[in-house]
Amino acid sequence: MNANPSTSPSTEILRYTAFSADPKGGNPAGVVLDATGLHDAAMLAIAAEVGYSETAFVTGRRGSHDLDVRYFSPKAEVSFCGHATVATAIALAERLGPGDFVFATAAGTVPVTVTADASGALLATLTSVEPHVLDAPGEVVAEALAALRWPAADLDPALPPRIAYAGARHLVLAAATRARLADLDYDFDRLAALMTSLDLTTVQLVWREPGTDGTVFHVRDPFPIGGVVEDPATGAAAAAFGAYLRALGLVTAPAALTLHQGHDMGRPGLLTVTLREDDDRIRVSGSGTAIIM
Repeated sequence: MNANPSTSPSTEILRYTAFSADPKGGNPAGVVLDATGLHDAAMLAIAAEVGYSETAFVTGRRGSHDLDVRYFSPKAEVSFCGHATVATAIALAERLGPGDFVFATAAGTVPVTVTADASGALLATLTSVEPHVLDAPGEVVAEALAALRWPAADLDPALPPRIAYAGARHLVLAAATRARLADLDYDFDRLAALMTSLDLTTVQLVWREPGTDGTVFHVRDPFPIGGVVEDPATGAAAAAFGAYLRALGLVTAPAALTLHQGHDMGRPGLLTVTLREDDDRIRVSGSGTAIIM
């Protein structure tokens, strides 16, 4: 627990990792369980001081399990953040016990269920807002590839570019090889400018692992508009990618997808994406744990 001297001595800032049970894996997030009275500039200052890709702030409550939640990167507020949602839900469950939570976010209502296994380890599952998938114009794809320094021939033609949304917008680009995905060296400012013009939160770079019935992927998420080169594990992008796969008929519900992320950064994480026949919303599940400073 850390008090932030730039805001108030009573502001408790927690740090959790999401999509890994190892504090050195997954995606770290700041969590402020009581941000009542904090103004926007104070929350942005906390997010910048914490330095993670996002920090979640509980700004209001209608009960212990029904919460208003806002998300800030070190540079700006974002409408929704999956890994900070998982981190916040696990932090709450450690204090209140496993169960169902409801997060009211700028993107809409996001239910989150936290369960415990026989050992007591916690798993959080968020349910996205209603997703949608749009065509990615050719000029947008060309500019993204130029910023990434990827030749067009390095794309997987079986997974065409699209813009997918499940709480935040992500440009989905599929690499034809694992080596292409591993070699990430992009023009930070150029990609940030494109993303800002399109209101993109990340670029979801994916590679489909062969011999897995098309359900196992390795993913990476450049996040220059948040002030960081890459997001280690991205729940919002995972939800959007699940919607993308269903919209293009690449998977058929019910389905469970496995996404490996963070390995190329030395912070391996595991995201499970679930599609249901009777609900267009996407479920994203992952573990999490506190980071002791």
